[in-house]
Amino acid sequence: MPVFPIRSSARRALGAALLGLAAVAASAQDMSGGTDIARRAIHVCAACHGEGGRSASAAYPSLAGQPAQYTARQLKDFRAQQRAEADNKAYMWGVSALLDDDTIQALAEYYAVQAPAPGRARGPDRLLKEGRRLFEDGVPGSGIRACAGCHGERAEGAAGFPRLAGQHADYLERQLKGFSTRLRPHGVLMRAETAGMTAQQMRAVAAYLQSL
Repeated sequence: MPVFPIRSSARRALGAALLGLAAVAASAQDMSGGTDIARRAIHVCAACHGEGGRSASAAYPSLAGQPAQYTARQLKDFRAQQRAEADNKAYMWGVSALLDDDTIQALAEYYAVQAPAPGRARGPDRLLKEGRRLFEDGVPGSGIRACAGCHGERAEGAAGFPRLAGQHADYLERQLKGFSTRLRPHGVLMRAETAGMTAQQMRAVAAYLQSL
């Protein structure tokens, strides 16, 4: 796994988050299950992912409305150091290391029922139209299948497939590019799906998804 530098601001945030979650875990040692711990951990998550999981920054994904199964899987992958991000790998590895299975499940269920923020159109109409075509139809003959086939007609996500609707375009574009690297070793399916996509196509579909 490649090693990436950690920004000083991210290092400070990681320290604060770890202290916060450590305090949560320590104060909850006599509690059963992960619900009470998760209730407090949500405040730590909100520092990056926003209140109710509605992120205001493209540096962090929105979690509101994500299928619980998907969110839980990602947190467990971070905890096992089987998923990384180019600019905040240590942050998510450190935070998730303090979460047990019950807490992860409680967090995932909490975010699954939160109302997502409305979509925000960005970019010229031609870019959004290209993105919609890619999402709905793919590119027959080029190995690019319609995204809607797995992520839902309105990109609402289901089970193990994430909600993409309303997600930050810049974040989505980074993820699409990341599947060709070792940052997402479990993303075998998406690695194949994105192999035939150009940078322009990734930008287009990401812009369209943000608008939903």
